[in-house]
Amino acid sequence: MRLVRRVEAAWRFFRRPRVFDTTLVIVLAGAPLVGMIAMLAQGYPQPAAASAQFAQFAISVLPLLVRRRHPVAAAAAVTALDVFGLLTGIISATNVPITIALYSVGRYLAGRTAVIVAVAASVVYNVAFHLSIETTGGPIAWVPNLVSFLVFTGLGQLVRVRAELRERGRREAAEEAVRAERRRIARELHDVVAHHLSVINALVGGARATLPPGHEVTREALTGAEGTARQALTEMRQLLDVLRADGGEGDGAATGVGTSRLPALLEETRTAGLPATLTVAGEAVALPTAVDHAVYRIVQEALTNTRKHAPGARARVVLTYRPEAVEVEVVDDGVPEQAARQPAAPPGFGLGGMAERVALCGGELQTGPRAEGGFRVRARIPLEKT
Repeated sequence: MRLVRRVEAAWRFFRRPRVFDTTLVIVLAGAPLVGMIAMLAQGYPQPAAASAQFAQFAISVLPLLVRRRHPVAAAAAVTALDVFGLLTGIISATNVPITIALYSVGRYLAGRTAVIVAVAASVVYNVAFHLSIETTGGPIAWVPNLVSFLVFTGLGQLVRVRAELRERGRREAAEEAVRAERRRIARELHDVVAHHLSVINALVGGARATLPPGHEVTREALTGAEGTARQALTEMRQLLDVLRADGGEGDGAATGVGTSRLPALLEETRTAGLPATLTVAGEAVALPTAVDHAVYRIVQEALTNTRKHAPGARARVVLTYRPEAVEVEVVDDGVPEQAARQPAAPPGFGLGGMAERVALCGGELQTGPRAEGGFRVRARIPLEKT
């Protein structure tokens, strides 16, 4: 097993683009060098010609180091070096580097561009062959040369298309895994949260219906609790619809709540026992969905925190529309003396959630106690000018 892991690690290292291309160049340049040395050792009659051929081949291999990042430049450089060799008589046929360069053109460029480069290289080579062979009266084969260049380029295109298909398959598999996870979360939310909310709504409704006359305060409290449970259940179902959908419009559209529901929210708050008022300043404008949703949730969370941490306090909500921004401020007057002796509610994650919502909208949030007593939450969210 250790040997297998070492082999896999070595293969991964070798497949790195720079390592692979460097190794390719070394092997291509080293093989003919070994052959030339062997021929010279055996008394090859033309050592100068062999040395020139090796030098030309070794130089034409070097552009392959940039064949991935600059395939056209690499192919052009190899073509120019081979044409020089053909015209000077150093070589009499195409070399291996041009086949690799044309494969790289097909592998890393779009189809039309790759074909244009292959045809242009074929024309240049054919002209060079014609000029070099014309002096000796030899034949010239234009079509086979063009076909071979297109074959090498087409092979690169084939590998490129297969790699793109594999990548698309991996991307689609990942997206399907995300959709499956969203559906699983939706099922769990439905089975746990929505179920319990339904039970709470039914129990509160039953208690309200069986309450004897003369308990109007209790009846109003139960009515408010029943309405809150129904609203939470409705929003939960809308959220589940978004989770089940393949592509939602964002959490701003997930629940369909916004500033238009602030009066109803404050009415529910008053029914739950927290005196609260709403003041709207400026000319109301249609807010972006995410901003509209964030404003509603900030007010909702701030009033919830007031009920938890300052029972008996009074709250004031001020919503201000400005040309460049919308501002919302929620202020309470603190804990009365009779409620100050009650144990404080444990801290939650409300302020952190507010900060995240405001930050996503590009705004700023200020929270903290007031000098005259109580707590203040103020958010300012900029609006894009139209």
